[in-house]
Amino acid sequence: MRRLLLIAALALAAGAVLAPVAQAGSPHFVNNAFSITRSGDSLTVSGKEAGLGDELQVDILVEADAACINPGSKHPKAANKESFSAEGTFPVQNGKADFSLTLTATFSPSCSPPMTVVFSNVTVTDLTNDISRSFPGTF
Repeated sequence: MRRLLLIAALALAAGAVLAPVAQAGSPHFVNNAFSITRSGDSLTVSGKEAGLGDELQVDILVEADAACINPGSKHPKAANKESFSAEGTFPVQNGKADFSLTLTATFSPSCSPPMTVVFSNVTVTDLTNDISRSFPGTF
C-alpha cells in the first residue's frame, strides 16, 4: 500500500513539474511609442502595448474633449465643447499590440473657419486589462 502511494505521489509531482507553464503578462503601454496628431477636426492616436502574454487581442478606447476655438484663442461656451471617443480591437502578436484610432469632432453648428477644433484631456485605455494613460496639453 505504501509503495502504491509513493508511486502515485511521484507521478503527481512529475506531472506538476513537466506541465507547461502558463505565460503570465504584465500589460503596459510603451511610453515612447505614442503618436498623437490632429488634422482638421480629427485626432489620431497611435501606440503600442507590451507585456500581454498569451492574450489574443486587446480592446483600446481613446477619449478626448474637443473645443471650437475662435481666432482670438478665446475659450468657447459650453455648447461648443464636447467629449468624443473611438474604440477598436487589435490583435496581439508576440505579447505586443500596435493600435491606431481616429476620432472626429462634429459640432452643431459646425466649427468652420476661422474657428478651429482643439483637443485636450486625451486618454487611452486598454479595456481588456484595465490600464490607461493620459496626455496633458492640447492638440
